[in-house]
Amino acid sequence: MISQGQVLPAISLTQLADDGMQTLTNDDLFAGKKVVLFAVPGAFTPTCSNAHLPEFITLADKIKAKGVDAIYCVSVNDAFVMKAWGEAHNAEHIQMLADGDASFTKALGLDKDTAGFGGVRSTRYAMIVDDQTVTGLFVEQDKEFVVSRAEAVLEKL
Repeated sequence: MISQGQVLPAISLTQLADDGMQTLTNDDLFAGKKVVLFAVPGAFTPTCSNAHLPEFITLADKIKAKGVDAIYCVSVNDAFVMKAWGEAHNAEHIQMLADGDASFTKALGLDKDTAGFGGVRSTRYAMIVDDQTVTGLFVEQDKEFVVSRAEAVLEKL
């Protein structure tokens, strides 16, 4: 598993923007930026939709006021689902990124096999990334939702 102080592995994530599908690299997403990234097991799932994403939406201004350039939400879903989920929650201040084949999640070592739930998914976590280097990593234990909450991340900034 990736740890604090390590540089993110070379990856690409996708995003469905108004002008079409975009493939974004580490340089696009993290170079020269301070970023908060949080990952969820699945878009439109209960804890993710009722708490995780909404808390980051609510606290986005306070997080950005701490010098954060961008907030990213990542899930092992396709870009169409991520766009629809963001729109359903009015997440205009959160960049919704798709890890459709779980390559990013696997490269971080934060994948888990949920079998019948949906196959390979992401562990629930949040991280602070400064110019491609992980400066804070907050990984949840199974069935917990404590350390990756927006409020908990805000306290670490």
